[in-house]
Order: sequence, then C-alpha cells, then structure tokens
Amino acid sequence: MKVLVINCGSSSLKYQLIDSETEKALAVGLCERIGIDGCLKHTPDGGEKHVFNIDLPNHEVAIQSVLAALTNAEYGVIRDLSEIDAVGHRVVHGGEQFASSVVITPEVIRAIADCNDLAPLHNPANLIGIDACMNLMPGVPQVAVFDTAFHQTMPKEAYLYGLPYEYYDKYKVRRYGFHGTSHSYVSKRAMEVGGLEPENSKIVVCHLGNGASVSAVLNGKSVDTSMGLTPLEGLIMGTRSGDIDPAIMEFIAKKEGLDINGVMTVLNKKSGVFGMSGVSSDFRDLDKAAGEGNVHAQDAINTFAYGVAKYVGAYAAAMNGIDGIAFTAGVGENDGKVRKLICKYFGYLGVAIDDAKNSIRGEEVIISTPDSRVKVMVIPTNEELAIARETVALI
Repeated sequence: MKVLVINCGSSSLKYQLIDSETEKALAVGLCERIGIDGCLKHTPDGGEKHVFNIDLPNHEVAIQSVLAALTNAEYGVIRDLSEIDAVGHRVVHGGEQFASSVVITPEVIRAIADCNDLAPLHNPANLIGIDACMNLMPGVPQVAVFDTAFHQTMPKEAYLYGLPYEYYDKYKVRRYGFHGTSHSYVSKRAMEVGGLEPENSKIVVCHLGNGASVSAVLNGKSVDTSMGLTPLEGLIMGTRSGDIDPAIMEFIAKKEGLDINGVMTVLNKKSGVFGMSGVSSDFRDLDKAAGEGNVHAQDAINTFAYGVAKYVGAYAAAMNGIDGIAFTAGVGENDGKVRKLICKYFGYLGVAIDDAKNSIRGEEVIISTPDSRVKVMVIPTNEELAIARETVALI
C-alpha cells in the first residue's frame, strides 16, 4: 500500500509518499510560502532535490503541485494517482473527542472544526489540507492522526488545572499535550532498542527541538506530558517561554503597555532561548555564541537543560521510577552537549553516559554505559512513518 502523508501548516505543506510494505519513503517534499510567492521542494528516493519557484495561492493548488511532482515522468515516483491507496493527515488538536486515529467522515471534519479554538493556527490549516485532498482524490480513504490522541490516556490528576471546574465543564480547559505522534513512535522504538518489556516499562521521552516537550510513558501509555492546553506550557523552547508565573502577564502588560495579544506574542514568539540569549532560537547558533563568550547564550542553554532535567525528575516520581530515557527531535537527536548537560542531573537515577556514543549525531544509539541503571537512548523520530502506520492499520 502507498500512503501519502500530509502535514499542513498555515503557509506550508510537508509530504511523504510511503510504501507501507517496505516502510520506505518513495519521495519527500515541502511546499513553502503558500499564499505568498510559493516554492515546492521535491526529492525522490535516491534522486536529487528539485526546487520549483511556482505560484501557490492556496493549499489546493499546493497539493495539485505535489501530486503533479509525484507523477512526473522525469522525477516522479508513481505512474498516476491510482497508485495512492490512502492519505494520512496530521491534525494537531483532537480535544477529548479523539483518543485514536480515525477515518475521516463529515462528522469527523465537524469535530475537528469544533477544536479550532484550541489550535487556531493549526487545525484550520489541517482542515484545508483534508478538504483539498478529498476534492483532488475522490474515493481515496483519508485518515486523521492527532497530535493530542496519544496523551488521552493521562489520568485526571495529570490533566486537570487548579481552576474553577466549570471552565473544564464548559470549555474543556485541561492539559492535552502535543507531539503525541512523535512520543508514541519514539517510546515504542525505545522499548525495542532498550530491550524493555512493553507491559512493564517506564520511559521518559524528551522531544527537544524548536518546539519541545517531555512525556512519561508507563507500560506504553502516556500518563503525563509537559505541554498543556496549548503548546506554550512546559519547557523553555525556541521562541516560547514555557512555564512562567501567570502574574508575569499582567506585570509585563502594565510595564510595557501591551494588551493580551501583545503579551501572548511576547510569550510565543519573542521568548524562549531566543529571547533569553538575544542571539537565536537555533541551538547551533547558541553554542557558537556561548563558545565566543556570550554569557546570555550560555545561560539560555543551561536553563533549558535544567528545565528538561526537572521534568524528567517529576516523571520519575509520577511513574515511581524510570527504565529508559529517549532523546529525539532536532536538538535531542543531534546535540550531544545539551544531552550531557541534562544527564548530569541524573546521578540519583544511576545514569552514566558513554561520551563517545553521546557524540554520535542523528542515529539510533544507546548513549549510556552498560552499568548505567537507566538506559539512555537517542531515537530519531519519524512522525510521517507513524502516521502511515496508523493509516494502514485503519484502512
């Protein structure tokens, strides 16, 4: 079965065409600047990247361009659209309605739209992608895979906030968590790599990138996660503040003369390691600046690592122990310095790191020593493959 995986953003669209039998990506690509001037980057397996500056006024035209690239006689990977058996869509927010992936129906589309208030930057774009694929490939099964679904196994004590209960009753204000497709894939793979029993395992997944989150996975199920109602809660991130005293919002608003939108812009787009360092949201730039003596850049790195370590410690308490820690995503997979900074806090867990293995970038590897009481691993995430697997399982 060939599955087209679609990940729609507000002005971008990532895609992969995956052969489910070999689990190999036949082609990968990205549409950027949709609605502006447009660019399609398409790379067939084993071939060169092709870049096309083309007019992409909307997502439907972008998907038309993707399908044309996939079937192109020169750089395409299929003869015609009949070879696409199903489409799997990443959908950011499923609220409480969806605890698993689903085949898309009109009822499912309405339920996703009902969650637009919870993810106003993402869900509407996801729906545009779904609508475009249904128009262009009528009759081809479409599946929605939700970022929030994996975390729907959290117990009430983990997802409720200390707010009037009526806000949960009326508006479903609670912790949902995100990056669920990644946390699900990486935790399952960590069990295999670490030789852990699926029904008797305590794993912490550290998804560390520009967006970052930590999850506690007990016996294969998420029991806690750092992101909340929105992706702003939790760790310090690239440009997001993560956890703060809520009163800071009022304090900044009064001092800077900002309304609520202005404050939220500061917390979402001007904070994190970018705001702390004044340099960049990219850890490679931070590391370079810190090496040149920039104290603010080093402080940002140190504070980020400390925050990750605190969440891991909290989840050791939540699960009454840890068997494995898995690092993933851009920073988690590639930045050995940050991993070592985080792991230095885990002496109480009996963690010992092999420096040579920790220097490996972007590969699946156990970076702890054989005598470490907790297995520490690097597991590259593959959200597209996870979406394809969910799609095949349903179709």
